[in-house]
Amino acid sequence: MGSNMAVMDGTEAIAHVAHKVNEVIAIYPITPSSPIAEHADAWSASGKTNLWGSVPVVVEMQSEGGAAAAVHGALQAGSLSTTFTASQGLLLMIPTMYKIAGELTPTCWHVTARSIAAQALSIFGDHQDVMAVRQTGFALLASNSVQEAHDLALVGTAATLKSRVPFIHFCDGFRTSHEVQKFELMGDDVLRAMIDEEYVLTVRERAMTPDRPTLRGTSQNPDVYFQGRETVNRYYVACPEVVQEYMDRLAALTGREYHLFDYVGAPDAERVIVLMGSGAETAHETVEYLTARGEKVGVLKVRLYRPFSVEHFAAALPKTVRTLAVLDRTKEPGAAGEPLYLDVVNALAEAGLEAKVIGGRYGLSSKEFTPAMVKAVFDELAKSEPKNHFTVGINDDVTHTSLEYDPAFTTESADVYRALFYGLGSDGTVGANKNSIKIIGDDTGNYVQGYFVYDSKKAGVLTVSHLRFGPQPIRSAYLVDKADFIACHVWAFLERYKTISAAVPGGTFLLNAPFPADEVWDRLPMETQERIIDLGLKVYAINAYEVAKQAGMGGRINTIMQTCFFYLSKIIPPAEAVAAIKAAIKKTYGKRGDKVVEMNYKAVDQAIANLHEIPVPSGVTSTQRKPRLVPSDAPDFVRHVTAWIMAGDGDKLAVSQIPEDGVWPVDTIKWEKRNIALEIPVWEPELCIQCGKCSLHCPHATIRTKIYAAEALGGAPPAFKSVDAKGKEHAGRKWTVQVAPEDCTGCAACVNICPGRDKADPERRAINMAFQPPLREQERENYRFFLAIPDPDRSDVRVNTVKGSQLLRPLFEYPGACAGCGETPYIKLLTQLVGDRLLIGNATGCSSIYGGNLPTTPYTVNKDGRGPTWNNSLFEDAAEFSYGLRLTVDKHAEFARELVDSLRDAIGTDLAAALLSSRQGDEAEIAAQRARVAALKAKLRAAMAKDGSDYRYGQLLGVADYLVKKSVWGVGGDGWAFDIGYGGLDHVLASQRNINLLVLNTQMYSNTGGQMSKATPMGSVALFAAGGKTIGKKDLGSIAMTYGNIYVAQVAMGYSDSQTVRAFVEAESYDGPSLIIAYSHCISMGFDMSKGYEHQKLAVESGSWICYRFDPRLAAQGKNPLQIDSKDPMLPVSDFVPTENRYNMLKKAHPEAAEMLWDKAQRHVCTRWQILKQQAEMVYSEACPFEPGVVDEEALAATGARDVTGQSAGLNLPAGRDVQDEELEDGTAG
Repeated sequence: MGSNMAVMDGTEAIAHVAHKVNEVIAIYPITPSSPIAEHADAWSASGKTNLWGSVPVVVEMQSEGGAAAAVHGALQAGSLSTTFTASQGLLLMIPTMYKIAGELTPTCWHVTARSIAAQALSIFGDHQDVMAVRQTGFALLASNSVQEAHDLALVGTAATLKSRVPFIHFCDGFRTSHEVQKFELMGDDVLRAMIDEEYVLTVRERAMTPDRPTLRGTSQNPDVYFQGRETVNRYYVACPEVVQEYMDRLAALTGREYHLFDYVGAPDAERVIVLMGSGAETAHETVEYLTARGEKVGVLKVRLYRPFSVEHFAAALPKTVRTLAVLDRTKEPGAAGEPLYLDVVNALAEAGLEAKVIGGRYGLSSKEFTPAMVKAVFDELAKSEPKNHFTVGINDDVTHTSLEYDPAFTTESADVYRALFYGLGSDGTVGANKNSIKIIGDDTGNYVQGYFVYDSKKAGVLTVSHLRFGPQPIRSAYLVDKADFIACHVWAFLERYKTISAAVPGGTFLLNAPFPADEVWDRLPMETQERIIDLGLKVYAINAYEVAKQAGMGGRINTIMQTCFFYLSKIIPPAEAVAAIKAAIKKTYGKRGDKVVEMNYKAVDQAIANLHEIPVPSGVTSTQRKPRLVPSDAPDFVRHVTAWIMAGDGDKLAVSQIPEDGVWPVDTIKWEKRNIALEIPVWEPELCIQCGKCSLHCPHATIRTKIYAAEALGGAPPAFKSVDAKGKEHAGRKWTVQVAPEDCTGCAACVNICPGRDKADPERRAINMAFQPPLREQERENYRFFLAIPDPDRSDVRVNTVKGSQLLRPLFEYPGACAGCGETPYIKLLTQLVGDRLLIGNATGCSSIYGGNLPTTPYTVNKDGRGPTWNNSLFEDAAEFSYGLRLTVDKHAEFARELVDSLRDAIGTDLAAALLSSRQGDEAEIAAQRARVAALKAKLRAAMAKDGSDYRYGQLLGVADYLVKKSVWGVGGDGWAFDIGYGGLDHVLASQRNINLLVLNTQMYSNTGGQMSKATPMGSVALFAAGGKTIGKKDLGSIAMTYGNIYVAQVAMGYSDSQTVRAFVEAESYDGPSLIIAYSHCISMGFDMSKGYEHQKLAVESGSWICYRFDPRLAAQGKNPLQIDSKDPMLPVSDFVPTENRYNMLKKAHPEAAEMLWDKAQRHVCTRWQILKQQAEMVYSEACPFEPGVVDEEALAATGARDVTGQSAGLNLPAGRDVQDEELEDGTAG
């Protein structure tokens, strides 16, 4: 039968089958399953057909629950239908899964098994999600490798059609789904031979249709429901044999044999491990190694987990087995054991087999599972009293479940070439290495494996590519720990990580060094030089940044380093390798235009000419050691936990060192000095107009401004810069703009936004980029001194101006977002305005990853220890979760007021009256209330010391801080607000509570790779919209305005930073629900991120984005509450869209469709503008008054409701429509 060798990852291998054997595919993005859906969408958009010559319909839904329901409907209507998901997404599908299984509806879903969010979120792989659905009635079919994922995707589909039992086919998230392997791709003839047409036609015959009407989904009573549940039994009894039938058919067609339970090992094995998923490949490799040395061991691979066939399980076990270890890649707290373990115990009992069974847990969240750990389990089985309910791969020093293992034990063959590449997220290293693996796999006879390690942030952080290739199939489902070739693409990593710890003697070390070749050796840390000399490594260096710059590629060094790898490794003759690299470039970047392709070609051609071998002397010459990762004065937790994770040694931390309830400290990111910027901004005081724009727009809070007394300059470092502060109110004071050199990402957004220019040289501004290394020490000292200068009293700052707001210390700093991120400036601003009394409920997405991904958090504290408190519940429920925060804040405030009133005599009538009457309308009054609360606490403690019998003292002490106004914000992206979380968002906004919602609108699902949301513009290309989005974007702001009582603002900092600041101030002051929708440019839009704010401005000028504020308080004055802050559109949409690659991709692929959609987009923009303009120009009279939308106390009283906002929530005064402090368009006044 037809097949060919292919090199791809598990998601693509699955997609090749799923797209061919289905008609309707309902999708929703979630890591790590999204690529399966992306392939399916792209193939359907390009007209690729299924087995029956028809193009499958691929539709994106608003949530995983919606996708499951759409599949359910499609199945009932007679389609072959599927979906792809993982983790929380699969959990959201559970109610529908029960329905589908109960109705005996054939379908095969594909799951990249992943951790569930418990004490923390994790995007990485284990079996917690699939084990959570084992009771639904879906069959569970496990794949262990890329080849198996491809094959069993087909087996599952064929088996569900005949058995009528719905299937979940799953593989391990990331370890299999994202591993690149060389495998045998099945041809259409194999697929046709596996799918029986008679069962496809039976699906049609069972379809709901008015031509053969039936009634389904009935409501049953106690008399028949029980019997109805038992009717399905025979289908589940028959299902295992059906699966084996199709496994046998596949073997006849391809030669690849599978069984429900596959045993590998000694035929007379006494010790056997039972497990499923990618860990079975590691166990297989280990068993082959041990049996070759006479060990009587084996591994039983579970393929069909549900329905669990006791008969087939017992038949697969060697008769000689004495002890079994069952390994589960999941955790079920409180259970008698994990699921597979319990099933095996039961199977042995039912089959009458006598063997001792122990269970263990391994590999949660893609935790490494190595041959050394497998051997440790076998060694445990050899003991007379082996440990039950053990763990392996961690150090459990609390309940002492863990097994010890020898990390030096290895089973890898000497004929396997291994390579490691240390890169920076978004620098192209991972993409280049995927291409390298494909080139080697396609152009040589080698089997290949590529696995790529990066954390949830993906961009701007360490990535490590693990590559293997050799003459035999590779089962090593674990990381490379001994490498023949190591490349370090970021010089700063030499200081932070043990980049050559895995090097083998005589190996090759390639460096991207931003220095002349003759300086490279002496600039290496002493520890690195010592190891190079000890191992006899060959060292090579290239200034890839300079080559990329000359080629016009900016910081994209991927193809340059890739070329050097092929040249040095000699795996393929260099000329052939270059030709293959260029072919891969054309395929990968061709859709982005010829210019991008030519730039990459030029970089490849220049790579070898700029590669230098670095002579290695016999002794160490460096005088510098690696700096301490964190200083000795860091907190204990940072030194003993955080620093280990920062160094990449988190695997070595013991259980006792990890917070048991998921609560981690804030104020930690300041210890993580990443030093990833090659260039940093340098301030030119003589050109500075002191506007504060550089600070406001800095995505990483690494540019700070401060006004201070001249005396504070005493003891300043020699290079510290300052000038006289401008403005009469600042007479005699100093102004400084200071950069944090080790935290800056070098995005250059500050340079492009800076209005201060040199008239003689307009290219020179008040902020200019300069090479970082020679500035680092000097600016580190300057920044340390700057931070020590006292911050201004918040009561003295005009917080509603750009300049004033930037004099406030940000309590969100140095986030690990993409360089130039468009979201983070808004969060930073929020923390400057209200951070010391801020509670945040964060939706899952980019903002939860750069906001809460370990090892450090950007949320910090002020000098009093106050700062934002933050939590990420789930993707879909951020509004409701934040609402819950608000409910408790209000209740605690109410309770505190009741207690103060009841304890007036003990507290003092004056203090009690002042506490209860405070309106806290400005910073001065908030500070005064804090002082009163401090006095209250002192009195309460004194009273308790005298008489502790009155419970009210302790209760009031516990809630006294709630007498100070708190600010509650729900934060998330458009995927949350426009799609999966919209229902909750709408409900919360309709609540009348003082709740604020901030939508960071990137117009796509940014964190999962850039999939279409309802905020995606018409005529743009996104993942899940490969053929271009054909309808206009959802207008969330206008929908919210229809309520009348919601403060709504749509802002774009790049168009008007002053309008942005004012919107945040107004939303915070509004005593009711508020919604801010913030234009947040994203790297996935496809342009130079240093010019992100320029693109925001263009979007507004074209009318594609409209800036406005809707303030219900104006209605109380008889004024129209809608204020449009944008000028009339002046830029045609057709002139705006070519500036972004997300539009150009459509023009290149479908030029006629692009022109049509852009024309429609222009009309849509004009219509939307006119509607808003007319709404803003409406005049309300006594005959037709506008209903004041503020919280209606009269109506609440009439219905018997309590005051929901509390008297201490702050004044709810009209905001006014004039802007007196500064012009909205430029924000330069202060």
